[in-house]
Amino acid sequence: MTYRPMTLADLAAHLTRDADEKIRWKHVWEFLEEYRWEPAERRLDLLTDEPSPTGEEKWDVLLAALAEHLTARLDQAPPRWSRSRVLATPWFPSSLPSKRMEALVQAPAAFRKHGVYLSARDLEAA
Repeated sequence: MTYRPMTLADLAAHLTRDADEKIRWKHVWEFLEEYRWEPAERRLDLLTDEPSPTGEEKWDVLLAALAEHLTARLDQAPPRWSRSRVLATPWFPSSLPSKRMEALVQAPAAFRKHGVYLSARDLEAA
């Protein structure tokens, strides 16, 4: 069996299978860890295929924000599929007031654009 890093499409499949929010976040962090270990020239390949719907709009939009954020760091345009995924009402994944305030101030631009307020520090700490 050969190792293959998780793509955003793979991540969407995991998010669809697991309803437990804590497990879903573990999948997100695992994706980010695998992404970080990939050589720079192969990272874009993990982001380009459109993920299937997860059944929950907030998670679908999170995937779009993640794709846009990571492609910007590669100095690339976001995938076309990510552009239309935007929440009408902002989503703060954390219910802690201090984390919400931190996310308001530190959420990366791509996440704010899509309506997902997640601190940049949370993405790096994964």
